[in-house]
Amino acid sequence: MSEQLRIGVLALQGNFREHAAMLRRLGADVTEVRLPHQLADLDGLIIPGGESTTIGKLAALYGLDEAIRAFPAPVFGTCAGMILLAREAVDGTHGQPLLGLVDIAVRRNAFGRQVASFETDLDVDGEPEPVHAVFIRAPWIESVGPGVQVLAEAAGHPVLARDGKYLVAAFHPELTDDTRIHERFLDLVREEQGVRA
Repeated sequence: MSEQLRIGVLALQGNFREHAAMLRRLGADVTEVRLPHQLADLDGLIIPGGESTTIGKLAALYGLDEAIRAFPAPVFGTCAGMILLAREAVDGTHGQPLLGLVDIAVRRNAFGRQVASFETDLDVDGEPEPVHAVFIRAPWIESVGPGVQVLAEAAGHPVLARDGKYLVAAFHPELTDDTRIHERFLDLVREEQGVRA
């Protein structure tokens, strides 16, 4: 039996409880992260969906923005988390907080407002069966850098991608019973541990 993975979930705002529940189902030891010192000794971090500007401003207030930039392990950003990790938000608000860790440009609320939220099945690279995805006031990826691997698209735009040790999703995998996207992140964590060992 491999050692239990210690995964943090940024718990400033948004769907952090749902991510934590999904990770526990998969056997991970979960830490809710609200302060920089809570990142110590974690094997990975999830930045959940919510309100990207609010999460970004709170992260800066508590010094978590620089702590996440310096975090050596894999990070998974969903919806607002994807926006926060991006290098550019093409329709960002003035002072839009971005960590600039993933070589993508995103469009916030690209699929429309809350009333335009929808669910669909995605063909995900490497998955034999479609992944059911929930999009809530969701962004999409407008453009990707040369090192970014696009793993799924919706409406002709990338919505799941990997850039090295970073995984980003425009949708909410924590709101379904399908654990495959979280499993993919845990696999990425194990892969990176092998690289760093």
